[in-house]
Amino acid sequence: MMLNERQDHILALLNHRGELEVEQLSEQFSVSTQTIRKDLNQLCELGLARRIHGGVSLPASALNLSYGSREQLNAGVKHKMAQALAARIPDGSTLMLGIGTSVAHLARALSQHQRLRVLTNNLDVAGVLCEYPAIQVLVIGGHLRHNDRDMVGEPVTRTLDQYRVDFGIVGAGGLHPNDGVLDFDPQEANVSRAILRNARQRVLLADASKWSRSPMVKVAGFDSIDLLVCDSLPDIQLEHALREHAVGLIQTGGQMDA
Repeated sequence: MMLNERQDHILALLNHRGELEVEQLSEQFSVSTQTIRKDLNQLCELGLARRIHGGVSLPASALNLSYGSREQLNAGVKHKMAQALAARIPDGSTLMLGIGTSVAHLARALSQHQRLRVLTNNLDVAGVLCEYPAIQVLVIGGHLRHNDRDMVGEPVTRTLDQYRVDFGIVGAGGLHPNDGVLDFDPQEANVSRAILRNARQRVLLADASKWSRSPMVKVAGFDSIDLLVCDSLPDIQLEHALREHAVGLIQTGGQMDA
């Protein structure tokens, strides 16, 4: 189901604030509470929000959303991030593209590049790039995760370790100021680690909502990242901390209201 413009805005607000009230949203958008409840019910059905008394909150962070839900979440923000990163990648580059919807957005942004060579376990990346013969793609086989539309497991990490590329690009299930990059599944964490250790330029694509999520699996500290591409950071302290780890930063600007 495609979200309407008001639902997109509500999602952005929800990821910024964590909780929203029906009455507050009704006033902000100048529509009835019944209309807002219908919007929120659809977001909850998609797994993008969770019902609480009088409104909604972010979904429980211990479990990952379905791929379809994640694809809808902050789609405009991810598109801007992908465009900003694609502008930094020269024609003729070699890349490893990892798991997640943000990386799939990047594949679309790279579609007009020439002579790229891409290794990926992400089936949506492969599906996008198969339409562009100027880009060579090696799809890495392994255990298929139907819900996540990717391949994981030891065959994937073993294959990645046989290559060295210019750019290794990963997403994240969550971010923490001290723990760094987090994810929901040890297998996807292993894939991201393999990409980071085999790339000259290690890039993380992660929108601001990831700072509010707390997956259990540690992937890597920020000292393993060369560049973070995001829409915004929750506070200036995080920017200082990233600079201390020598992490480059591209902020594209968000669609969220304070």
